[in-house]
Amino acid sequence: MRGLYHPRPLRIRGEDPVKYDVIGIGNAVMDLIAPVEDSFLTEMGIQKGIMQLIELERSEMLHAALPDYRRIPGGSVANTMAGLGNLGLSTAFIGKVRDDEVGRAYVEETRAAGTDCPNKPVADGDLPSSRSMILVSKDGERSMNTYLGISSEVGPDDVPEEVCNQARVLFLEGYLYDKDKGKQAFETAARLTRSAGGQAGIALSDPFCVDRHRGDFRKLVKELDYVIGNEHEWMSLYQTEDLSAALEQASGDSGLIVCTRSGEDVVLVRGSEQAIAPVREITPVDATGAGDQFAAGFLFGLARGADLATAGRMGCVAAAEVISHYGARPEADLKDLFRKEGLI
Repeated sequence: MRGLYHPRPLRIRGEDPVKYDVIGIGNAVMDLIAPVEDSFLTEMGIQKGIMQLIELERSEMLHAALPDYRRIPGGSVANTMAGLGNLGLSTAFIGKVRDDEVGRAYVEETRAAGTDCPNKPVADGDLPSSRSMILVSKDGERSMNTYLGISSEVGPDDVPEEVCNQARVLFLEGYLYDKDKGKQAFETAARLTRSAGGQAGIALSDPFCVDRHRGDFRKLVKELDYVIGNEHEWMSLYQTEDLSAALEQASGDSGLIVCTRSGEDVVLVRGSEQAIAPVREITPVDATGAGDQFAAGFLFGLARGADLATAGRMGCVAAAEVISHYGARPEADLKDLFRKEGLI
C-alpha cells in the first residue's frame, strides 16, 4: 500500500452506472481574453508571458483599460472539463462563485456548455467572483493577471458527496494547496471519489506552486493514482536540473506520471511501462489552455481505458487544437480530430 490513496484499477466506461466520467475541483475564474500590442503591456507595467495574482483594485483598473475582449468561464480544471465535454464525456466542475453578475454568468455558461456545476452562487460572500485578464501578444504569449476573489475560498463544505460518489475520475489542480480550505477540499474530494471506486489525480500547476508545497506534493505523488506536470514542475518537485533523474524518482513513487515538455515528445510512465507521445510542432496563435486541453485529451483516454501512448497522443492533439485559436477551450470537434489521427 502506498498510503491512503494507493493506486487501484480504473472503472472502465460502461462497467458500472456512474453518473460522471470525470469531475474536477478548482478555481472558478472568468477569463477575459484580449489580443494586445506589447506596448499595452509596457504601459500597464505587465511582464510578458507570466501569470501574476492581483488585488481587486488593480483588477478593476485593468478590466476598464482592456481593448475588445472575449468573456469565457475559465480556470484550469474548468477548462479541462469543457474539453472533456467536447469529447462527449459526462463532467462536473466543483468551484465557488459569488452571486454577482460574473458569478451568475459563470454558472449559467458552464452549464450551457454541458458541464454540471452543482454549487450555486454564494449569496452572502464577502469577496466578488474571480476573473483573469488574459492578454495575448501577437507571438501567442499570454500574460495573465488574475484576481482570485471568492474562488480561492473553496473548502470541504463545497464538495458535494453525491457528485464524488458517482465519478469515475477526479481531476484536481495544485493551486488548491495555496489555502488550507482548498487543501481540505482537495483531500475530501479525493477520499470520497476513491472510496466509491474512482481514481484521483492532480496537475502540478506551475513550478512556483510546486516550490510552495513541495512536501505535500511529494506525498501526493505517492498516494494519488496519476500526476500530470511539465518538465519544469517535475524538476522543481525533486530539486534537480536533470529531468531524467526527476522522472526516474517520480516513476518509482507514483502509479502513473505524465511529463509534457514544451513542444517536445510527452513521456508517460506507469510502473515498468513507459510510452512516448509525439508532438507535432505548430506555431501557436494563443498558448492559453494548452496544458488544460492536454489534460482533457489524456483523461479522455484514461477514462476510456486507452493505452498510455494513445492517451498521451490524445492529449497532444487536443493541446494543438486549442493553441491554434484564441481562448482556452476547443472550438473544433476533438473526437473528429482523434478519428483522423486513428486514435479512436
